[in-house]
Formats: sequence, C-alpha cells, structure tokens
Amino acid sequence: MACDATLGRLIPCKDVVGGIKNIYFINDGDAGISITYDSSETDRIDSIGTAVDAFKYELATDGNNFEQSETTSRETGTSFQTQTLSITLKKLTVADHKELKLISYGRPKVIIEDYNQNLFLAGLENGCDVTGGTTVTGSSMGELSGYTLTLEGKEKIRANFCDAGGATVAANLVALGVSVTVGT
Repeated sequence: MACDATLGRLIPCKDVVGGIKNIYFINDGDAGISITYDSSETDRIDSIGTAVDAFKYELATDGNNFEQSETTSRETGTSFQTQTLSITLKKLTVADHKELKLISYGRPKVIIEDYNQNLFLAGLENGCDVTGGTTVTGSSMGELSGYTLTLEGKEKIRANFCDAGGATVAANLVALGVSVTVGT
C-alpha cells in the first residue's frame, strides 16, 4: 500500500535552534511561478520558477512562529495541513500600513527562513490568508510599537522544504529562481 511507513527515526543530535529569521512574500499570481520538485523527493522543491519576485521581511529573533498542524479523519478519508505563521514587525510606518493592507487583500505564498538555514514554502497551492493582526503602540516606553500579523494556509501537504543546492540562503534563493527585494 502506498501509505505505509518506509523509514524509522532515531533521536537526532542537539544541533538546531528554533526561530524564524526572515520571511519572503510572493504574490499568488506571479507569472514566473512554476514549481518543480527534486526528482527523488517530492517533499523538496528545487525550483520555484524563473524571476519570481519575493519581498523580504526581516524579523526580530523572538515573537515569531511557524506551525503546521495536521487534521485527519478516518470517517471522511481526508487529511490536510493548517499552516500558521505569526509575526511581529517593529515600528509603525505609512509604507508598512500600505504593504500590510495589500498582503491582507491577497493570498501570498510565503517562504519561511529559519535559523537553521531551512527554507519552507507555505501556501503552495492555495496561498496564505491574513486571519488576524494588530496595529499597536504599547502603554509604556518599553512596549511594542508595531504590527502583529497572523497568516494561515490550508494545504494537502506540509510546507515543502525548498533546496536548490545553494551554499548560502541567498544563493539557494537565486538557484530556486527567486528575485528578492529587500526593504528599507
């Protein structure tokens, strides 16, 4: 049967850390998107397309989270993933107001870069929807003046690893066919 387990798993070394370093928004309708998978692993994307525009958002070290939860039903024979990205962006600006509004109106695909140099593509087929967020200025000087945003994608499978063999994250993004626009 095609859904039988094929590998075991040992307890891994303690050589990783949690956290999200950067995210990259890709507009859902980008004409350059053409996903291809590694020939031996369908859970690993080795090309996102050609000249796919991505907009980089640098994140603070804490307060950001990417989680995937699986929902399965024996009764209906269904299985899907809910991909939830929660981010905090420091500082309120007019430009950010505009961009976050546009992101909220769209269904972007999101590349998540963690602190282990892994890249994941959330919203592969259906994009991600903004499901909540705040614009906040705290009650004291040491509190957040910025934005929180929650995006959610519902997909058939977990967010794929993206790996085109680049030696660095930047080289990997270029090899994946992604053109990154960095903010100011």
